[in-house]
Amino acid sequence: MAAEEGQVAVTVSNKQVIFNNYVSGFPKESDMSIAVGEINLKLPESAAAGVLLKNLYLSCDPYMRPRMRNSSGSYVGAFQPGSPLSGYGVAKVLESGHPNFEKGDLVWGSTGWEEYTVSTEPGQLFKIQHKDVPLSYYTGILGMPGMTAYVGLYELCSPKKGEYVYVSAASGAVGQLVGQFAKLAGCYVVGSAGSQEKVDLLKNKFGFDEAFNYKEEQDLAAALKRYFPQGIDIYFENVGGKMLDAVLGNMRLRGRIAVCGMISQYNLESPEGVHNLASLIMNRIRMEGFIVSDHYHLYPKYLEMVVPKIKEGKIVYVEDTAEGLDNAPAALVGLFYGRNVGKQVVKVADD
Repeated sequence: MAAEEGQVAVTVSNKQVIFNNYVSGFPKESDMSIAVGEINLKLPESAAAGVLLKNLYLSCDPYMRPRMRNSSGSYVGAFQPGSPLSGYGVAKVLESGHPNFEKGDLVWGSTGWEEYTVSTEPGQLFKIQHKDVPLSYYTGILGMPGMTAYVGLYELCSPKKGEYVYVSAASGAVGQLVGQFAKLAGCYVVGSAGSQEKVDLLKNKFGFDEAFNYKEEQDLAAALKRYFPQGIDIYFENVGGKMLDAVLGNMRLRGRIAVCGMISQYNLESPEGVHNLASLIMNRIRMEGFIVSDHYHLYPKYLEMVVPKIKEGKIVYVEDTAEGLDNAPAALVGLFYGRNVGKQVVKVADD
């Protein structure tokens, strides 16, 4: 619980990644800067019911790009120029004024891009129960991306044995899991990625039946027809734009599309249109967007499913780790150029 009255508080330096200003086009490292301030390692009175966190790992995620725009109407607020970025991370509780957390707890959830964060909304944090796996997994397979893969595939698309599944951006934090979950369900799975290294990873490490480099395909519709001569039952959508158009022309009757993200569109001032929407009617396709935070009540059910499979080696997870906050801007920017191989993580500190 919170520190006792009269206890001497320690002041330490607090390195932060500051968001400089709103972004047009592709983000650059110069859109962020590193600053060092000070923080009192005691909960302020204004956050008496909050928690003080020491951040250990931070998660780089595609949804952070729309937060760099000066716009409203999104499901998550824009970053504020002059303030630290925020996102998902793993942290240790240094002090708590909240009944659900106590000093020493390890948690994952929303935190600041800085060494120490005062969280005034502990309801957005999850206490880590399984500590016999890498803590960084809670930025990925055991955190938001894992839940995203689980909800999008199982809850929205209900895969059946023998169905044909296509995953775009398949080597990323979410895609690598969607493919493995679909294989466990007995599906035929094909993924696309942006380099030969990633294609090899999909086939040799994650067990996809086939994979291709979309950058080497002049005609995406023809490529999908080649890999799915029978058509696609389930498409896990991470890309949007031309890829979505090509998929719509190759869907099977009563196919399902889980719309998770559209990373190809996030850096465009004028998003690309989609032309094959009539396929939704003719093929009775169900296409549904979702926000993972609407489904966090399923997290205990997800852990019951995935933790044993991790321990049994039935699911593997690949991370790309940047060391230290100084390297966090480059890690985040690299996400939008496809530089990461696997889940992009920033390690801030040791436990």
